[in-house]
Amino acid sequence: MHSYDVRIWSVRKRPSKAAPFQLRWQVDGKEHQEKFATKTLADARRAELLTATRKGEPFDTETGLPISEVRERNRTSWYAHARAHAARKWPTAAAKHRASIAESLTIATMALCPTGKGRPTDDLLRRALYQWGFNAGRHDQEPPQAEAKALAWVERNSPAVVDLDSAKRVRAVLEHLAKRQDGKPAAANTFRRRRAVLSNCLRLAVEHELLPGNPLHRVHWETPKAVEELDVRSVATPTQARALLDAVRAQGPRGAHLVAFFACIYYAAMRPEEVSMLSADQCDLPSEGWGRLMLAGARPQVGSAWTDDGKPYEERQLKHRARRAVRPVPIPPVLVGILRDHLEAFGTADGRLFSAVRGGPVRSQEYGAVWKEARRKALTPAQVASPLAAIPYDLRHACVSFWLRSGVSLAETARRAGQSVAVLQRYYAKVLDGEEDRVNALIEQGLTEHEA
Repeated sequence: MHSYDVRIWSVRKRPSKAAPFQLRWQVDGKEHQEKFATKTLADARRAELLTATRKGEPFDTETGLPISEVRERNRTSWYAHARAHAARKWPTAAAKHRASIAESLTIATMALCPTGKGRPTDDLLRRALYQWGFNAGRHDQEPPQAEAKALAWVERNSPAVVDLDSAKRVRAVLEHLAKRQDGKPAAANTFRRRRAVLSNCLRLAVEHELLPGNPLHRVHWETPKAVEELDVRSVATPTQARALLDAVRAQGPRGAHLVAFFACIYYAAMRPEEVSMLSADQCDLPSEGWGRLMLAGARPQVGSAWTDDGKPYEERQLKHRARRAVRPVPIPPVLVGILRDHLEAFGTADGRLFSAVRGGPVRSQEYGAVWKEARRKALTPAQVASPLAAIPYDLRHACVSFWLRSGVSLAETARRAGQSVAVLQRYYAKVLDGEEDRVNALIEQGLTEHEA
């Protein structure tokens, strides 16, 4: 705790041969003292404490020292603090967030370390920090020799946390966070995510009294606006979506297996990681009419280095939902039929509807390649070069857009898609507007009447 209640007494002499001069002061009612061999040394120390009080500096109630001295005594390197921060976040963070923390701290650390002679190459430094320095799951393992030497160099050369109390220095870090590895500007959302990781790390330093305050607050930075509206050019029409599904089906056994995968995204607005987790016991598929899916989890693809069990994916709850939460999604007869045909033709693997050729979940590289070929076959060259259904996730956007244009309420669309109403209103604003054709007709009518 800190206190401004400080009283400093005059130096007094005590019967001691080694250090007869005693300086006493009081912080928040608790007395502290130091002994000196000469009165000159005692007076100099008293002057230091008095200077701290005149500057309005708080004192630490436990040690009795000005807070600036406490920080200096607790001088911790940026690398040690950032590494501890990554380890602290690891137990509760999702695998993808763990990788995001490591990426952000790697960029910040590389920006803070000195350049010049003796510095490892950027590729080696990046690999050592990302894969070993900030991967808390590997902190108990010995890195390869080259990476170990690079990390030892970082330990010797990274600045102290207290040295980051500089707007100029933090601005330099932000400039690196705002760039991709090739030097081009990073996406706005990418920068926001990286800046949030840096801010959390600096806030922890303030909490541990390694910094007087978060220096990010002193940097005026114009953050690029993120794209928060759907690109309507990416939305496939129902006819185009059906043609794409047919093109998937035409790609042999693998394509036939993945038709239902893409159909779940298009007809039920499911995320790919939710489709990957779909099991037979979650499907109510009547012989006629509408069916229902009871979605209960997701299986996002991540690197095996970031999961607790070493698998390249992580089984988690639904996005933005509590654990064990279930999202019921009614599905139209066309999807019911596709899923029934899929189960009859392929069965299940460990209860899951979709699996890779060699077992485990279908990886994005696998279904992405099938989707790329489907676009080439189903779309015109101009459409292939456009954003139209560029990635499988665009089928989800097409589904939500179709629901909204069909008159489904915002609340019901949000419930079925697992989104918030606020996100739907913001991201699908152009779809919700739907006034362009009507307004164009009114303008055309006015121009015609005026010319007449």
